Amino acid sequence: MLMPDADVIARVMARYRAQEHLVLAAPHDRIARRRFEDTAYTLCVLMGERTAREAMLAAERYLGRVRPTPQPAKSPTGTSRRR
Repeated sequence: MLMPDADVIARVMARYRAQEHLVLAAPHDRIARRRFEDTAYTLCVLMGERTAREAMLAAERYLGRVRPTPQPAKSPTGTSRRR
């Protein structure tokens, strides 16, 4: 399956989480709920999942695989230092 850019996924995830907080704070706000649902739908489409929960879990797994892991610092002699 063709996957979207990791930065796009990260942005949609951040927007989803922010809007989730807004909806929880004001559950009767129709505009906030609509934006939240639209973002959830976008995340589902991006990740190829049926529910927002599944899409968030898939996005977190995907970002965990594509984000570069920090390399250990090298000492002046060229060997890596472990902490």
